[in-house]
This record gives sequence, C-alpha cells and structure tokens, in this order.
Amino acid sequence: MKENNLEILEWNRENFQVKLVRQKPSFSLAPVFSAASTASPYLPEQPSRDTSPSAALMIRSPMMGIFYRAPSPSSPPYVKEEDVIKSGQVLCVIEAMKVFNEIKAEFDAKIVRVLVENGRPVKAGQELFAVERPLS
Repeated sequence: MKENNLEILEWNRENFQVKLVRQKPSFSLAPVFSAASTASPYLPEQPSRDTSPSAALMIRSPMMGIFYRAPSPSSPPYVKEEDVIKSGQVLCVIEAMKVFNEIKAEFDAKIVRVLVENGRPVKAGQELFAVERPLS
C-alpha cells in the first residue's frame, strides 16, 4: 500500500468483504478490522468523556455475518450485561457462509451493554459489546 500510495483498499464479493486501511504513523488508532485481518476488534469508544482506566471499550465484529448470542436457540446466551468475562471466553458467534465463528474475549472485562439483537446481520467493524476493563 505504501509503495503505491494507497490509503484504502476495499474488496467485496457476495458475503465476503475485505477492507485494508493504511494508517499514518503519527496517530495511535487501532486498525480497521475486517474478515481478512488478524487485528484486534477491541477499539476505544470515540470520543470518550470518561478518562478513567475503566472507560468503556467497544468490541467490534471482525467480519460480516449473522450475530448469535448463544450456540443454539434453546441455549442461554454466552454473555449478558454485567457479566465479568475472562480472556479467551466466547462472547458470541457470527455465522458467515454457513460457518459459525466464535468471537472470544482478548482480555478480562465486564460487559456493560450488548449492542446487537440476536439473529441480526452485522458488518465488519460494527460494535457488538460495550465493555469496561477492571481497575488494576
């Protein structure tokens, strides 16, 4: 992307989307997360009025698909509001092209709010959960 002076490269085909965004080195923003990226879907809420270490973070969808809060319709949700989650814990699944992809926590936190209704389509980068990191 540097070589060709590209800022954004986006490719869409049926239910698959890839979006690459080159960032300027002077900023410290998290990268855009797409189906082909291995970047973290945890991005700070913009703008944040709370400057404490426990300020809310947004967990974003790493891909486009259908959001499910539970492994099956008769099962309880993986997480609900006010739950304390541990790193590696499954938060939800996103179905993309008949494959159920588990979305896992990358750090310990508390679920503040679930932002998507069960069974709804989501886009890559869409906010799924508002979480709060515990004070250290």
